Amino acid sequence: MAEHEHGKMDISTQEQTFEGFVKFTTYSVIGILVFLVFLAMVNA
Repeated sequence: MAEHEHGKMDISTQEQTFEGFVKFTTYSVIGILVFLVFLAMVNA
């Protein structure tokens, strides 16, 4: 088994994936809020 050295792993792929997840979540929440406001205005 290989020796583990703390802080030596390349995590650029994980960082990009997490950044994409955060962007997707942010845009989804904004979209849902806009949709809910639209529904409230239509049904008022």
